[in-house]
Amino acid sequence: MREFSLTALLLAAIAATPAAVQTSALPDVTVTIDEFMTPSNPPYPHDPEFAPDGSVWYTGQRANVVGRFDPATSQFKEFPLPTPNSGPHGLAADAEGNIWYTGNSAGLIGKLDPKTGHITEYKMPDPKIRDPHTPIFDRRGILWFTAQVGNIVGTLDPKTGKIAIAQVPTPKANPYGIKINSKGVPFFDLFGTNKIGSIDPATMKITEYPLPDGAARPRRIALAKDDSIYYTDYGRGFLGRLDPGSGKVEEWPSPGGPKSRPYAVAITSDGAVWYCETGDDAHNVLVRFAPDTKKMQTFPIPGGGGTVRNMVVGRNDELWLAESGVGKLARVRWQ
Repeated sequence: MREFSLTALLLAAIAATPAAVQTSALPDVTVTIDEFMTPSNPPYPHDPEFAPDGSVWYTGQRANVVGRFDPATSQFKEFPLPTPNSGPHGLAADAEGNIWYTGNSAGLIGKLDPKTGHITEYKMPDPKIRDPHTPIFDRRGILWFTAQVGNIVGTLDPKTGKIAIAQVPTPKANPYGIKINSKGVPFFDLFGTNKIGSIDPATMKITEYPLPDGAARPRRIALAKDDSIYYTDYGRGFLGRLDPGSGKVEEWPSPGGPKSRPYAVAITSDGAVWYCETGDDAHNVLVRFAPDTKKMQTFPIPGGGGTVRNMVVGRNDELWLAESGVGKLARVRWQ
């Protein structure tokens, strides 16, 4: 009788198994979208942020407020800002639950203590940096931010209030969205040109990564688990992926075509990339991209969206969107 080792049997079984069984592709999903009208006057939520306590925050850009929404009770609370016409834009929550915002029209960054409502403002050190745009905290607790027209990337140390800045090498590059990878390196998109940038946290030296098409205009970025960068090409109607290590770029046409204006983007824990097409202000579309199969699903946003400029991933992989033009926050659940 012929004998087989256990190892040989296992290897034979694996070899006989179809590839489709060995690798499970990301399946299609169904979504439920709930919308919540903000109380701002005029209502114009810009960026959402998910806080450690499970609340969702947003900037009421035209009403000059920062707002808090409790998903458990559906209750809103808004905090008026001390400087008129601050133009609150981006948000970031720190480890203590304080909410930081960029005063995009007033050349400042603000810190809100939700427990007391007290707001501390930090003015930009140079009047040319009049438009702080998107903030994010690194693992050290340092706040990084972009300034689009100012063409800079900067840091704010919450302990000292000190602000440091670095000029982007390409003129009028318009640094926009910013994320920090697993190694603590900030990456940002340069919306005024066809480039993605990174900055060395130790030296503040900026490196630029050109995208192949000169007409590309990356508007927002999201980082995958492998630190690759997905970007929405607002100018050409594409979703793109940059590998900073090799410089390799892959691109996929957005379902809505060249004028779909992809904007807000986020990645859920399963690796799926979600973004919003905003080419039709009245009918924004949520798109889900599966990186393994390259398949895209589309989902109309019930309230229209009115241009969804940013979104975040909250608890249980829920997506939270700010529907600027229609004054709503939206929660996306998927399964």
